[in-house]
Amino acid sequence: MHFTFDSEQWLPYPVELVFAFFANPENLPRLMPPWQKARIEEAAFAPPPPRPSPTLRSYPQSIAAGSGTRMTISFRPFPYSPIRLPWEAEIAEFVWNDHFCDHQLRGPFAYWHHCHTVRPETRTSAFGTPIAGTLLADHVDYEPPMGRLGNIANRIFLARQLSSTFTYRHNRTAELLATIDPRS
Repeated sequence: MHFTFDSEQWLPYPVELVFAFFANPENLPRLMPPWQKARIEEAAFAPPPPRPSPTLRSYPQSIAAGSGTRMTISFRPFPYSPIRLPWEAEIAEFVWNDHFCDHQLRGPFAYWHHCHTVRPETRTSAFGTPIAGTLLADHVDYEPPMGRLGNIANRIFLARQLSSTFTYRHNRTAELLATIDPRS
């Protein structure tokens, strides 16, 4: 049975900065909970299309994983687990400053497709002044392994763990982006 998970986070940073941050695969392990001890095991990069004219001149030109990029990470599935699970994914779609989608080729799920979308969004501060920023949306379609047993596991803990992982990811994203000053 397929399930979906949606998550949104507003960030007070330009779309170009947020997209470049997420398109850089080196940031993925930094966004996963520390108990998972995630690490990149292999990566075969496909170049993304040319960058649009940068509006953030001072933001470092980091690497980006374009369509066709394949990457294998490994992680602990549960805290204190002695085993590591491999997860091989491929970037299936990539449009600068709009979205990219990855899907699992091999890993812990029977099916996994994850799209990251960014769009500019202005919010109003508590003082009534507009603040330009980015709305980051994650949409995940997934199917647990092991059929009915996996569906039961999803109801008992997997959906909660996914939600908890994205809550951690949101907090960590805000922390890490705060260390990058595009105006410097």
